[in-house]
Amino acid sequence: MFLHARSEKRPVQLGSFPLEILSRDAGLITPESERPPVTKPAAQMTGDPLGRSLDKYRDIYAKLIAGKPAPALAPLPEDGALRTGDIKGFAYFMDASQVGICKIPPKAWIGETPDASLDHAIVLLVEHGRTPEKNNLAHDWIAPAVEAASNMRAAEIAVVIAGHIRQMGFAAHCSFAGNECLDAGRLAVLSGIAVREGVKLQHPWIGAGFSLAVVATNYALELDLPLAATALREARSLRYWLGANGAQSGRERARRAKRPSHLSRYPMETVKRVERPTTLILDEEVPRVPKRAAFFDRALAGDLGEKAQKERGRFAFKHPTSWSLLQPIRQLVPHQNGEVSLQRDAALGDPEANAKAIKSLSYFLGSDLTGICEIPRYAWFSHKENGAEIPMYHRYAVVMLIDQGYDTMEGASGDDWISGTQSMRGYLRGAEIAGVMADFLRQKGFSSRAQTNADSDVLHIPLVLWAGLGEMSRIGELVLNPFVGPRFKSVVMTTDLPLAVDKPIDFGLQTFCNNCLKCARECPCDAIPFGPKVMFNGYEIWKPDVERCTRYRLTNSKGAACGRCMKTCPINKVVDLDGPLLTRAASWMGVNMLWLKPVMAPLAAKIDDMLGHGVRNPAKKWWHDHEIVNGVTVEPKGTNRRDIDPSRKVDAEKMRTAYYHADMMPPPDAKTPVALDRKAALAAAAKIETPDEARARMARGGAKPAHYEPTPVIGAGTSEENGRNVYIKSS
Repeated sequence: MFLHARSEKRPVQLGSFPLEILSRDAGLITPESERPPVTKPAAQMTGDPLGRSLDKYRDIYAKLIAGKPAPALAPLPEDGALRTGDIKGFAYFMDASQVGICKIPPKAWIGETPDASLDHAIVLLVEHGRTPEKNNLAHDWIAPAVEAASNMRAAEIAVVIAGHIRQMGFAAHCSFAGNECLDAGRLAVLSGIAVREGVKLQHPWIGAGFSLAVVATNYALELDLPLAATALREARSLRYWLGANGAQSGRERARRAKRPSHLSRYPMETVKRVERPTTLILDEEVPRVPKRAAFFDRALAGDLGEKAQKERGRFAFKHPTSWSLLQPIRQLVPHQNGEVSLQRDAALGDPEANAKAIKSLSYFLGSDLTGICEIPRYAWFSHKENGAEIPMYHRYAVVMLIDQGYDTMEGASGDDWISGTQSMRGYLRGAEIAGVMADFLRQKGFSSRAQTNADSDVLHIPLVLWAGLGEMSRIGELVLNPFVGPRFKSVVMTTDLPLAVDKPIDFGLQTFCNNCLKCARECPCDAIPFGPKVMFNGYEIWKPDVERCTRYRLTNSKGAACGRCMKTCPINKVVDLDGPLLTRAASWMGVNMLWLKPVMAPLAAKIDDMLGHGVRNPAKKWWHDHEIVNGVTVEPKGTNRRDIDPSRKVDAEKMRTAYYHADMMPPPDAKTPVALDRKAALAAAAKIETPDEARARMARGGAKPAHYEPTPVIGAGTSEENGRNVYIKSS
């Protein structure tokens, strides 16, 4: 118990509430099925600004309510529990509060049935979020929009689950607020996720504060029985408070509810703050770089060759779950920016109050960690993909991290078939949160834009660093957080709303990463360095071989993309009250006893290996190993099933890193492939400075290295097309 969490054996598909400990009553099926049909609810107009933004995004998801199934059925296990576990596991991975499955009785339909074959209902319940404290500006923003927010989230989860089912070759149709075709309340009772108490529905632990959505399908799944009338009483038990069967405990739920709404559930307020990041940044020397220089964009343009270019259009979403996430991501991009109200809200003049409210809003919408910073010059891309210059148009960045899911990461190797899905979930959720926030602030009269993985004018890494959400890590071009490690995707909202900014943090990561080499040892393509930090384009970092990393992630034939470094990092952990005591203690000491870092850091990897961290936990694997080939879901030719290898030795002296400095970037407006010159990039190691050498050069007034100057534009003009990321352009 001290080494491992009680939840280590709890399957993801059971969810965070211990619904399995409550009594069921099959006798409720007939009377509930025969209740009189309900009429379609009247459309409700939302008057508050946040509600309008939320309804707008819910309506965007409504475009994906229906669709054609793939032309062939996916290879699926005969075991109905495995098929059902895949669907429920995906729904819980997407943060559904509760999921149940039942048959659809004829009287549950509202109006005409869209497809007579739809006989199963997957019922999704999403808990209402917390309303901030009354002395918080966000209270008045959020209070009238609580239901609208969970309605939007329920719609998001429903269309993603339906897309997954359709990609496996089955029919699926969604029903949710504003687009109802099914009596969701009746189906919630039949599927055993709510109890009818008079005219109201009650969840055993949530109460009446929830929204519902339904996915109707002809995909045969195992059915749940209705909860017995005694379930509400049974739920109030000591077992729940202590965490029955490894479910989230009532203690942890109560702890989170007591946290001020502007604080994350993680105690970031306890981490040491400093004036500058803990790694050297030569502010005046860091070049602004074009989007065309990003290696995934170079692959898309053909710079890495034909195979990498082909795989760039599918590498992260060649699994049915990730493909289903791609579709709404594409729908959200056109809404990242928009018209700004001419009337500014005069109440939003206090930067401190604004920052507190914005953080509360971000957590209400689903951010896991949020920080704020001013945007340094070099965090702006210089040019769009089409070569058009990007002006620096906002002062502040609200930086948000989306946890990629500890339980699912535990079941994965890091480079198997769920890896791309973990990324895509973070990208969708981030785009949704930042998009809603930006839309809301524009209504308030403040220019604001969501900067997402699909379309961003800013680089996220320096903003995560300056917003006080982590330190640079050995993984290289990645910031690591003290509580979730590297297990996150970032999203940014830039704005002109006056905001108080956060300071960078220091939790001793430079000492830790200098001694722990586990990510480098476990990297499947040896892209992470074993050696010391260097200066690269004005940053002090452990420089990874980005070309090698990119090629592996693109052409991984036994999985979708890669996150092995995230999987095996010792700081990839869970630290709440339900986590193992030893992990919680180590996390506390890592943040509050920095003087121990030099002593403990050299032992970190060995202790982590001894505890078995980084190996796959089969209890947490809920997905099927599938691959989409030519639009059809098939059994893949292979699957990465890696575990850690503490005995693996790599000769750091023989590792050679390719350094593609700014002067080796393609022209920002290059329309044709610009082939990589790896030989020259390897030779560029001779130009590298150590951090001490850079400091000494700066002290004596030395000039900026010539290789920090980016390749200039060709000057052939730019197309009108924005040229967004492959998530928009490719199928």
